[in-house]
Amino acid sequence: MKTYIGTGRRKTSIAQVRLTSGTGNVLINRQGLEEYFTVDTYRRDAMLPMDITKTLGQFDVYVNVRGGGKSGQAGAVRLGVARALVQYNEELRAVLRPAGLLTRDPRMVERKKYGQKKARKRFQFSKR
Repeated sequence: MKTYIGTGRRKTSIAQVRLTSGTGNVLINRQGLEEYFTVDTYRRDAMLPMDITKTLGQFDVYVNVRGGGKSGQAGAVRLGVARALVQYNEELRAVLRPAGLLTRDPRMVERKKYGQKKARKRFQFSKR
């Protein structure tokens, strides 16, 4: 039984995805998909590559994800699944690339600067 591996990152989340041939069972951190991602949007986002390539029932998906929040983790899982699918079949790249599923989202949280309230927000200015 062949295993296909993909690593996904988003914000500060890292997901290690393993695809093995199976019946469509999805485990994220040893929990079911519905248990781990309680918000429907995150579930759809995480499984979007399989939905687009119509490989939803062909693989069992095992994911280890850590860091960040649920939104970043869902994005990391999405990229990891997409990369693993390309490893399984290189021809799927033609479907996944135009959908933007193989591009790592580079946006990160901007750091807080000293002398300011947040990254860009400043303390109230008083002329007098």
